[in-house]
Amino acid sequence: MSVLQMRGIRKSFGELEVLKDISLSVEEGEVVAIIGPSGSGKSTLLRCATLLETVDGGSITYLDHAVAWEEEDGAAVYAPAKELREVRQVFGLVFQNFNLFPHFSVLRNVTDAPMRVQKRPAAEVEQEALTLLKKMGLEGREKAYPFQLSGGQQQRVAIARALAMNPRLLFFDEPTSALDPELTGEVLRVIRRLAEEKMTMVIVTHEMGFARQVADRVIFMDKGVIVEQGGPEIIDHPVHARTRAFLNKLEGEEA
Repeated sequence: MSVLQMRGIRKSFGELEVLKDISLSVEEGEVVAIIGPSGSGKSTLLRCATLLETVDGGSITYLDHAVAWEEEDGAAVYAPAKELREVRQVFGLVFQNFNLFPHFSVLRNVTDAPMRVQKRPAAEVEQEALTLLKKMGLEGREKAYPFQLSGGQQQRVAIARALAMNPRLLFFDEPTSALDPELTGEVLRVIRRLAEEKMTMVIVTHEMGFARQVADRVIFMDKGVIVEQGGPEIIDHPVHARTRAFLNKLEGEEA
Protein backbone atom coordinates (compact mmCIF):
# COMPACT_ATOMS: atom_id res chain seq x y z
CA MET A 1 0.00 0.00 0.00
CA SER A 2 1.37 3.43 -0.96
CA VAL A 3 1.65 5.84 1.96
CA LEU A 4 2.89 8.65 -0.32
CA GLN A 5 2.66 9.31 -4.03
CA MET A 6 4.21 12.33 -5.70
CA ARG A 7 3.76 12.72 -9.45
CA GLY A 8 5.35 15.23 -11.83
CA ILE A 9 6.47 17.57 -9.05
CA ARG A 10 7.87 20.91 -10.21
CA LYS A 11 9.24 23.66 -7.98
CA SER A 12 11.12 26.86 -8.79
CA PHE A 13 12.43 29.71 -6.70
CA GLY A 14 12.33 32.68 -9.02
CA GLU A 15 14.30 31.74 -12.12
CA LEU A 16 15.91 28.74 -10.42
CA GLU A 17 14.18 25.46 -11.30
CA VAL A 18 14.89 23.22 -8.28
CA LEU A 19 12.61 20.22 -8.96
CA LYS A 20 11.92 19.11 -12.53
CA ASP A 21 9.13 16.58 -13.00
CA ILE A 22 9.93 14.40 -9.96
CA SER A 23 7.81 11.31 -9.30
CA LEU A 24 8.19 9.25 -6.14
CA SER A 25 6.08 6.70 -4.27
CA VAL A 26 6.71 5.20 -0.83
CA GLU A 27 5.17 1.90 0.19
CA GLU A 28 4.17 1.00 3.73
CA GLY A 29 7.14 -0.44 5.66
CA GLU A 30 9.65 0.76 3.06
CA VAL A 31 12.85 2.69 3.84
CA VAL A 32 13.84 5.04 1.03
CA ALA A 33 17.24 6.78 1.11
CA ILE A 34 17.70 9.88 -1.04
CA ILE A 35 21.30 10.72 -1.91
CA GLY A 36 22.95 13.29 -4.12
CA PRO A 37 25.17 16.38 -4.10
CA SER A 38 24.29 19.59 -2.26
CA GLY A 39 21.88 21.66 -4.31
CA SER A 40 20.38 18.65 -6.09
CA GLY A 41 16.88 19.34 -4.70
CA LYS A 42 16.74 16.63 -2.00
CA SER A 43 15.75 18.89 0.90
CA THR A 44 13.33 20.87 -1.28
CA LEU A 45 11.63 17.59 -2.25
CA LEU A 46 11.19 16.76 1.45
CA ARG A 47 9.90 20.26 2.19
CA CYS A 48 7.33 19.88 -0.61
CA ALA A 49 6.32 16.41 0.61
CA THR A 50 5.83 17.73 4.16
CA LEU A 51 3.88 20.81 2.99
CA LEU A 52 6.53 23.28 4.19
CA GLU A 53 6.80 24.43 0.56
CA THR A 54 4.06 24.55 -2.07
CA VAL A 55 4.73 22.89 -5.43
CA ASP A 56 4.29 24.74 -8.72
CA GLY A 57 2.94 21.66 -10.50
CA GLY A 58 2.25 17.95 -10.04
CA SER A 59 0.26 15.98 -7.49
CA ILE A 60 0.75 14.74 -3.92
CA THR A 61 -1.35 12.00 -2.30
CA TYR A 62 -1.06 10.55 1.22
CA LEU A 63 -2.89 7.24 1.63
CA ASP A 64 -6.23 8.13 -0.02
CA HIS A 65 -6.01 11.88 0.65
CA ALA A 66 -5.33 14.09 -2.37
CA VAL A 67 -3.19 16.91 -1.01
CA ALA A 68 -2.29 18.74 -4.22
CA TRP A 69 -3.21 18.23 -7.83
CA GLU A 70 -2.74 19.95 -11.16
CA GLU A 71 -5.41 22.01 -12.89
CA GLU A 72 -5.79 22.10 -16.67
CA ASP A 73 -3.54 25.16 -16.85
CA GLY A 74 -0.74 23.14 -15.18
CA ALA A 75 -0.86 25.02 -11.86
CA ALA A 76 -1.01 23.09 -8.57
CA VAL A 77 -4.04 23.45 -6.30
CA TYR A 78 -4.09 22.35 -2.65
CA ALA A 79 -6.84 20.72 -0.61
CA PRO A 80 -8.72 22.90 1.95
CA ALA A 81 -6.90 23.78 5.20
CA LYS A 82 -8.95 21.37 7.32
CA GLU A 83 -7.96 18.40 5.14
CA LEU A 84 -4.30 19.50 5.14
CA ARG A 85 -4.34 19.57 8.96
CA GLU A 86 -5.53 15.95 8.96
CA VAL A 87 -2.92 14.91 6.39
CA ARG A 88 -0.12 16.50 8.44
CA GLN A 89 -0.80 13.86 11.09
CA VAL A 90 0.12 11.09 8.64
CA PHE A 91 3.81 12.03 8.64
CA GLY A 92 6.55 13.29 10.94
CA LEU A 93 9.71 15.22 10.06
CA VAL A 94 13.09 15.22 11.78
CA PHE A 95 15.22 18.22 10.82
CA GLN A 96 19.01 18.58 10.53
CA ASN A 97 19.20 21.00 13.45
CA PHE A 98 16.77 19.31 15.86
CA ASN A 99 14.34 22.32 16.09
CA LEU A 100 13.47 21.57 19.72
CA PHE A 101 11.71 24.24 21.78
CA PRO A 102 14.55 25.58 23.96
CA HIS A 103 12.23 26.71 26.78
CA PHE A 104 10.48 23.29 27.00
CA SER A 105 11.85 20.32 28.94
CA VAL A 106 12.62 17.12 27.05
CA LEU A 107 9.32 15.62 28.19
CA ARG A 108 7.30 18.67 27.17
CA ASN A 109 9.01 18.81 23.77
CA VAL A 110 7.74 15.25 23.17
CA THR A 111 4.25 15.62 24.70
CA ASP A 112 3.24 19.10 23.53
CA ALA A 113 1.95 18.29 20.02
CA PRO A 114 0.04 15.06 20.87
CA MET A 115 -1.80 16.90 23.67
CA ARG A 116 -2.29 20.24 21.89
CA VAL A 117 -2.88 19.09 18.30
CA GLN A 118 -4.34 15.60 18.74
CA LYS A 119 -6.15 16.51 22.01
CA ARG A 120 -5.08 13.24 23.59
CA PRO A 121 -5.24 12.70 27.39
CA ALA A 122 -2.15 14.01 29.21
CA ALA A 123 -1.55 10.87 31.29
CA GLU A 124 -1.66 8.60 28.22
CA VAL A 125 0.64 10.89 26.20
CA GLU A 126 3.16 11.23 29.05
CA GLN A 127 3.33 7.46 29.52
CA GLU A 128 3.94 6.93 25.80
CA ALA A 129 6.55 9.71 25.81
CA LEU A 130 8.45 8.12 28.71
CA THR A 131 8.43 4.79 26.85
CA LEU A 132 9.74 6.49 23.69
CA LEU A 133 12.49 8.33 25.59
CA LYS A 134 13.58 5.05 27.16
CA LYS A 135 13.68 3.48 23.69
CA MET A 136 15.86 6.41 22.54
CA GLY A 137 18.30 5.80 25.42
CA LEU A 138 17.19 8.97 27.21
CA GLU A 139 15.70 7.54 30.38
CA GLY A 140 16.26 9.96 33.27
CA ARG A 141 16.62 13.00 30.97
CA GLU A 142 12.91 13.89 30.93
CA LYS A 143 13.35 17.10 32.98
CA ALA A 144 16.47 18.30 31.15
CA TYR A 145 16.36 21.21 28.70
CA PRO A 146 17.82 21.07 25.18
CA PHE A 147 20.89 23.17 26.10
CA GLN A 148 21.83 20.51 28.68
CA LEU A 149 21.98 17.76 26.04
CA SER A 150 24.55 16.75 23.42
CA GLY A 151 23.64 17.13 19.76
CA GLY A 152 23.05 13.38 19.49
CA GLN A 153 20.71 13.44 22.50
CA GLN A 154 18.83 16.43 21.07
CA GLN A 155 18.35 14.61 17.77
CA ARG A 156 17.05 11.53 19.61
CA VAL A 157 14.56 13.76 21.45
CA ALA A 158 13.51 15.13 18.05
CA ILE A 159 12.93 11.56 16.79
CA ALA A 160 10.89 10.73 19.92
CA ARG A 161 8.86 13.92 19.36
CA ALA A 162 8.06 12.90 15.78
CA LEU A 163 7.14 9.34 16.83
CA ALA A 164 4.86 10.62 19.62
CA MET A 165 2.37 11.69 16.94
CA ASN A 166 2.12 8.05 15.74
CA PRO A 167 2.90 8.92 12.11
CA ARG A 168 2.57 6.42 9.27
CA LEU A 169 5.68 7.87 7.60
CA LEU A 170 8.77 9.54 9.04
CA PHE A 171 10.97 11.92 7.02
CA PHE A 172 14.59 12.63 7.98
CA ASP A 173 16.40 15.58 6.40
CA GLU A 174 20.11 14.76 6.80
CA PRO A 175 19.57 13.87 10.48
CA THR A 176 23.30 13.56 11.27
CA SER A 177 24.79 16.45 9.27
CA ALA A 178 25.09 18.69 12.36
CA LEU A 179 26.74 15.96 14.46
CA ASP A 180 30.31 14.74 14.95
CA PRO A 181 31.08 11.07 14.07
CA GLU A 182 30.55 9.66 17.57
CA LEU A 183 27.13 11.31 17.97
CA THR A 184 26.23 10.35 14.40
CA GLY A 185 26.54 6.69 15.39
CA GLU A 186 24.06 7.14 18.27
CA VAL A 187 21.40 8.58 15.98
CA LEU A 188 21.96 6.08 13.15
CA ARG A 189 21.54 3.19 15.62
CA VAL A 190 18.11 4.55 16.58
CA ILE A 191 17.04 4.91 12.92
CA ARG A 192 18.39 1.43 12.14
CA ARG A 193 16.23 0.01 14.93
CA LEU A 194 13.17 1.81 13.52
CA ALA A 195 13.93 0.24 10.13
CA GLU A 196 14.04 -3.21 11.77
CA GLU A 197 10.60 -2.45 13.23
CA LYS A 198 9.35 -1.71 9.69
CA MET A 199 8.76 1.99 10.24
CA THR A 200 8.10 3.65 6.88
CA MET A 201 10.87 6.21 6.36
CA VAL A 202 12.32 8.57 3.76
CA ILE A 203 15.86 9.60 4.68
CA VAL A 204 17.97 12.26 2.95
CA THR A 205 21.51 11.28 3.90
CA HIS A 206 25.19 11.51 3.03
CA GLU A 207 25.92 8.35 5.08
CA MET A 208 26.44 5.80 2.31
CA GLY A 209 27.27 2.88 4.61
CA PHE A 210 24.09 3.52 6.56
CA ALA A 211 21.98 3.82 3.38
CA ARG A 212 23.48 0.55 2.14
CA GLN A 213 22.48 -1.22 5.38
CA VAL A 214 18.96 0.11 6.02
CA ALA A 215 17.44 1.25 2.73
CA ASP A 216 15.11 -0.90 0.66
CA ARG A 217 15.46 1.64 -2.15
CA VAL A 218 18.08 4.28 -2.91
CA ILE A 219 17.28 7.33 -5.06
CA PHE A 220 20.11 9.42 -6.53
CA MET A 221 19.11 13.01 -7.33
CA ASP A 222 21.12 15.61 -9.22
CA LYS A 223 20.14 19.01 -10.62
CA GLY A 224 16.47 18.60 -9.74
CA VAL A 225 15.85 15.19 -11.31
CA ILE A 226 15.97 11.56 -10.20
CA VAL A 227 18.95 10.24 -12.15
CA GLU A 228 18.92 6.66 -10.89
CA GLN A 229 17.09 4.51 -8.35
CA GLY A 230 17.11 0.89 -7.26
CA GLY A 231 18.11 -1.37 -4.38
CA PRO A 232 21.02 -0.43 -2.11
CA GLU A 233 23.34 -2.23 -4.55
CA ILE A 234 23.33 0.91 -6.73
CA ILE A 235 25.69 2.47 -4.14
CA ASP A 236 28.32 -0.11 -5.07
CA HIS A 237 27.30 -0.69 -8.69
CA PRO A 238 25.76 2.50 -10.09
CA VAL A 239 24.67 2.37 -13.72
CA HIS A 240 24.61 6.10 -14.50
CA ALA A 241 27.85 8.06 -14.97
CA ARG A 242 26.56 10.94 -12.79
CA THR A 243 25.89 8.54 -9.90
CA ARG A 244 29.36 7.01 -10.29
CA ALA A 245 31.01 10.44 -10.30
CA PHE A 246 29.15 11.49 -7.13
CA LEU A 247 29.98 8.29 -5.25
CA ASN A 248 33.63 8.35 -6.35
CA LYS A 249 33.96 11.96 -5.16
CA LEU A 250 32.36 11.03 -1.81
CA GLU A 251 34.74 8.08 -1.45
CA GLY A 252 37.69 10.35 -2.21
CA GLU A 253 36.60 12.85 0.47
CA GLU A 254 36.29 10.06 3.07
CA ALA A 255 39.67 8.48 2.22
